[in-house]
Amino acid sequence: MLDLPARISDSLLLLIEAQRAVAHLVIDDAQALVQAGGHLDHYGLCNLEFGGPASDQMPLLEGLLPLAETPFLIRSMAMPSGRIADVHFFGDDDGTVWVLLLDVTAEHDEAQLVQQKAYDMTLLSQREARLIAQLEAANDELQRAHRELAASQAALQLTHDRLQAELRDAERYVRAVLPEPMSQPFAVDWRFVPSTELGGDSFGYHWVDDAHFAIYLIDVCGHGVGSALLTVAVANTLRSEALPRTDFRQPAQVLAALNEAYPMERHGELFSTVWYGVYQPREGLLRYATAGHPSPILLSGPADATCEARALEGSGPCIGIVPMARYAQAEWTIRSPARLFVFSDGAYEIARPDGSMLELADLMQMLAQPMPPGQSELDHVLQAARALHGPGALEDDFTMLKLSL
Repeated sequence: MLDLPARISDSLLLLIEAQRAVAHLVIDDAQALVQAGGHLDHYGLCNLEFGGPASDQMPLLEGLLPLAETPFLIRSMAMPSGRIADVHFFGDDDGTVWVLLLDVTAEHDEAQLVQQKAYDMTLLSQREARLIAQLEAANDELQRAHRELAASQAALQLTHDRLQAELRDAERYVRAVLPEPMSQPFAVDWRFVPSTELGGDSFGYHWVDDAHFAIYLIDVCGHGVGSALLTVAVANTLRSEALPRTDFRQPAQVLAALNEAYPMERHGELFSTVWYGVYQPREGLLRYATAGHPSPILLSGPADATCEARALEGSGPCIGIVPMARYAQAEWTIRSPARLFVFSDGAYEIARPDGSMLELADLMQMLAQPMPPGQSELDHVLQAARALHGPGALEDDFTMLKLSL
């Protein structure tokens, strides 16, 4: 024992009692409860009867008495109140047993939280693309070089350069799968500025058949290799129409099939927002459905005059979150001249100097204003976003498509 003055020992006992909500039980050699005190209510030990069998009143003692050894400790036992306690047993020579309860709920909860976080960190999913295998191999090599303290700085620098080359290859691949702007029979143009080398946005458009033109934009949560590969995979799926039993002229069917093909638990806990529309030029009819994506903006009128701006609203859960989700399909007849803008939230969710964010209504107002001759609305919005954000990369990917009729 520590050879401490009584005043210090008493102070320590008071501190332990205050922090640990100490409670005690005394059980005689006949296993009857003869005394109890402390913070019994804290542990849900109420209405105890002295003289009665201790195990009948406190199931936590069942099978532990008489003590096989003393002192004896059971760690992190759940109490009737839901609290967690360390249970200490001390036996006297006359058969009396003292039971002390010390609250360790905070430590137990923290340990469980650490375990849960450790479990979450182990949830990894396979990457199907050959490119990610190369990147992971390069990254593994880099980490291995760090752990093993590679033979020289030159070798470590070489590994780093190889990884950067792979990242540049990945960035080129992401950009290579994007479609070229088109001018006939109507114009489609776009601006794409990822916030990092590899962003989470992708998009595409193509003719489903002679009468139906599909246009779509995908925004995967997060940035980096995982988000970039998933967004490219989804875009490739739409471009190649690789969803079985799906009519790619029906947006609601397409999103439901995407949601079934890309559940987040099989893709690194990543989910995505998607807007998918199908335009029929002869009828001027646009069918569309949305999976948690910002509403596109339709401008009616010529670019050199103030236009009427309308948000084509829709609703539906993000891709990968809700199994077996169903999506609502809407349609709108577009009258020429008109321009349709499809974009990710990074095109307008820009922080102002006062900390507030631009909203969809601000973007609508910006687009509705007359454009000077020779200036594109796409460049106008991008310049405004950069001016408002200030120096450095934008916080999120800037992606905007424009379909001009």
